[in-house]
Order: sequence, then structure tokens, then C-alpha cells
Amino acid sequence: MDINVTDPQIVLGTMDFGTRVGPDEAFAVLDAFVGEGGVWLDTANCYSFWADSRGVGGASERVIGAWLRARPGARDAVRIATKVRQNPLVPHSWPQSAEGLSAPAVRIGVEESLGRLGVDHVDLLWAHAEDRTVPLEETVGAFGELVTKGTALRVGAANHAAWRVERARSLALEQGVEPWTALQLRHSLVQPRPLTPLAEDGHRLLTEDDLDLAQSERLTVWSYSSLMWGSYVRADKPLPPTYDHPGTARVLSVLDDVAGELAATRNQVVLAWLMHRGIDPIVGVSRVEQIDEALAARRVRLGHDHLARFAEAR
Repeated sequence: MDINVTDPQIVLGTMDFGTRVGPDEAFAVLDAFVGEGGVWLDTANCYSFWADSRGVGGASERVIGAWLRARPGARDAVRIATKVRQNPLVPHSWPQSAEGLSAPAVRIGVEESLGRLGVDHVDLLWAHAEDRTVPLEETVGAFGELVTKGTALRVGAANHAAWRVERARSLALEQGVEPWTALQLRHSLVQPRPLTPLAEDGHRLLTEDDLDLAQSERLTVWSYSSLMWGSYVRADKPLPPTYDHPGTARVLSVLDDVAGELAATRNQVVLAWLMHRGIDPIVGVSRVEQIDEALAARRVRLGHDHLARFAEAR
């Protein structure tokens, strides 16, 4: 199947599949996503060890694998992205036993992911976080080897500093292997107070340097926590305290105005804003109606005035 991936698009986040979202609900969401033209599924080998009584990851990948087996032809309709790094090697022992990015760890992690997914390759493999205990040359070589073998069609870096990504790309060139061509970082319309640590361990915010690198080197950029866990639309899920500053109030005021002018929801405007910036937003959902709302953001058209108002508010 020829899938156009040139323009930014909405990615289905599957982190809660198999834990907080049961298989039946997950199947319904996947069916709706594909039925409305969605393409990319984002998972990880560590999802979601913190919500699984077994204390290890793999539940999300197993649900996707079961869905693929139950839907003949579905593999041709979707592209699958998964991640290595962070899965506990000892149940309930994280970060002490979190897998790293050594060559053996990468190979084993991917082999186990393919087994759970029931596929012979993934379309995009992410390094989920940095591992500075391993030489970057070793990690780059391991990822490049997987592309050479066809186990991964592309490779990317999640939660990595821009300078590490560029260094890794240079090392890949020296080794003659496939470089990282995608970035995944946390990003949304609202931003926390500058220089304030995030409460969520392991999250790394997208910076202007990341966007500059991506534009210069033609890298794909995916954002996670794009809708701030429902905080834009749910009073029972307020934004974290680090977002309590005047800029947030200004942004939310403009967001309400723009949503009203475009007859769209807050979430849809946020997703449209991200895509306008050339970013593919990851959206985690648990119900079919949430898929309908998210994918409708593809039809929201932000004008120059809307964008200028957001820029001034931020």
C-alpha cells in the first residue's frame, strides 16, 4: 500500500493498550483509526510496566500483535513505530534494571518486540532515551545494523539532546550506516515555566534547537503529551503546577477564541497548531469518539492571524 507520509499527520499513541485500555476497547480504537485514514501506531517495549501487575512492559505490543492477527491485511494499512530502552529486565525494578542501548540490548529488545507484534520488521525504531553508559558509536552501529538487515526501515531518537542526535548522525556517516532521521520529544501549545524541572521522569521538552536541527537536516519530528493528558478540555485534569504562569492564561484565552471562531474543540486547535509547525502529534486515546475528534483536526485551518495571536500569547 502506498502511504503518503510527507505531510504532518496524527499518530495513534498506544501506551495504555493492554493495561488501562482493555483489548476490546483497543481493537475498536485501532479499527476506527485505520477506518478514518490513520497510518502510524506508536508503542514501546516498556509500555506500560508501571501499570502492569507483572512489572514489565510488552502489553501494548501484544495487543497490537493480536489486532494484526485478527485483521488480515491490517499490516499493509499501518506503519508501526516502537522503542527500545527503559523496559525493566527485572520485574518491578526500574530504573535499576532498565535496559540500555548497548548493541546486545538493542538486538534483544527489538527481537522481543517483533515477537510480541508478530511482524518481521518495524517501520520506525526509536532509541527511547539516552544511555550515556554506552559509547554512542556502539548504539549507532546497532541501530544501523538493524536497518541494513531490514528489521527496521528507519531509526530515530526520542528524548535526546539535539547535539547528541547530530553527533550520532555524524558517527553513522563515518560507519556507513543509516542515521537517525526522526526526533520524538514532549511538546504542546502551552509551555512550563522556563528552567523548571518536569515532574515526569525521563520526559524531554522540544526546543527551538531541536526544530532548527530538524528543519536543517530534514528530520521528522513527533510530539508526545500533545494534549496534556486531557488538561485542555477536562476540569478534573488540571495542568501541572509548572504550567501555572501568565503565559498559560494568555494562551488558553486565545485558544478559546480561536476554537470558537473555527467551530472546533480546544484539542483540535492544538493538534492543528502542532501540524502547522511541521510536527506529527501523538494522541493517546481510550475511546472511539476521541479518535473521531482528534482526526477531525486535520480539517482545521489556522490562518496567519490565529498563528500570530498564539505566538504573541506564548
